Amino acid sequence: MNARRAAIAAGLAGGLALLLGACSTPGGGEGPPSAATSSPVGENELARVDDQGEVSVRIVPLNLADPGESLDFEVVLDTHSVDLSMDLAQLATLTTDTGATVGAQIWDAPRGGHHVEGVLSFPATSGGQEVLRGASILRLTLLGLDVPERSFEWALPSD
Repeated sequence: MNARRAAIAAGLAGGLALLLGACSTPGGGEGPPSAATSSPVGENELARVDDQGEVSVRIVPLNLADPGESLDFEVVLDTHSVDLSMDLAQLATLTTDTGATVGAQIWDAPRGGHHVEGVLSFPATSGGQEVLRGASILRLTLLGLDVPERSFEWALPSD
């Protein structure tokens, strides 16, 4: 009977270890945060991911080729330890290599929780000029989400 109890205890311990490992940060949360990775993800070459700190951020531009009145970005925030109730529009800025800078207008997403998905929108014009006109690089910056700064960058097609 002792062998059976030992097997059950080992199975429970293994299951608990798997559960705890799935909900912890890489490396057990020790050491410095991982470096930002602003590189393409999977099949969507426009997706950018930043996993530094306690929040994973994935951003995909939705309408760079045809912005209309706004430049829109799908944003997915994922964490196990930070409350995501902030207004992301207050933390976000778009800049181009031509010097154009605009703040976000709208963060259309539910507030709170640990897994949030929504659309972050910026004005497509500033001072009567198209934000993307003549630009070859677009950078979206988030300040103070859970780390001082996150930066996501896209190369724009030439006119």
